[in-house]
Amino acid sequence: MTDKEGRFTHHITTAPAANRVLSLFSLKGKTAIVSGATAGIGLAVAQGFAEAGANVAIWYNSKKEQAEASAAEIEKDYGVKCKAYRVDVKSYPAVQSAVDLIVSEFNNRLDIFVANSGIAWEDGPMLDGPAEDRVKRYKEIIDTNLDGTFFSARAAGNYFRKQKQEKLEGFTYGSFIATASMSGSIVNIPQLQAAYNASKAGVIHLVKSLAVEWVGFARANTVSPGYIVTEISKFCDEGTKRAWRDKIPMGREGEPNELKGAYLYLASDAGSYTTGVDLVVDGGYSAP
Repeated sequence: MTDKEGRFTHHITTAPAANRVLSLFSLKGKTAIVSGATAGIGLAVAQGFAEAGANVAIWYNSKKEQAEASAAEIEKDYGVKCKAYRVDVKSYPAVQSAVDLIVSEFNNRLDIFVANSGIAWEDGPMLDGPAEDRVKRYKEIIDTNLDGTFFSARAAGNYFRKQKQEKLEGFTYGSFIATASMSGSIVNIPQLQAAYNASKAGVIHLVKSLAVEWVGFARANTVSPGYIVTEISKFCDEGTKRAWRDKIPMGREGEPNELKGAYLYLASDAGSYTTGVDLVVDGGYSAP
């Protein structure tokens, strides 16, 4: 990748052969894994990938019936293979085992991994409440949001590298996408959530680092949503949400479907020259 003086290898990557824009966005014949895909952003991403032609494995931690129903609906609506798997992203062996199983069941390939699993901090200021409770909750946030992303990247990256080395038919580059947050770059108010913000800042920098490490066989990027109408924000009351809208130039929260295009761009050959990027989709919140 680099020589001992830190200079990158020339022409280590190639541009896609297609030049028609719609064909660049096609995921036909590719296999994608999306974690945290029972509902919300993850489900919208899985639907978008399926519409673009990918076979999709969706991961869930709970709500088995809902996840399986979503997978069946995706298969029916888009004519691709879709299956739900229960995976604890906090466990590296569980993540690796699930990726191995999915590759074996999905045409022996992996092209895209979206690390979308995440949990919110709902406990307010760090210094309030019992220390034991705060420390326990902090560890849960880091274990899920940051460690889960690292474990997912490790499991997916091994397949991306192997497929590039073995010149798997139809494989150009892997695409690893992690769901970060605008909270990885700004400090939210009025709710206070230092642990969550720190976890997402870590995700952004982890993935930027992987973009350099993996440059010969995969691209790595993050999407940082702003306030989106999903279950993860249900703990906030209407007063807090009005305060959000006061600070969003577009005056509203986003819908999960409004993120499909961002993830599809990064997953497909349309984003072939895009790596190490944090794509912020926040209605302009971070602009002022």
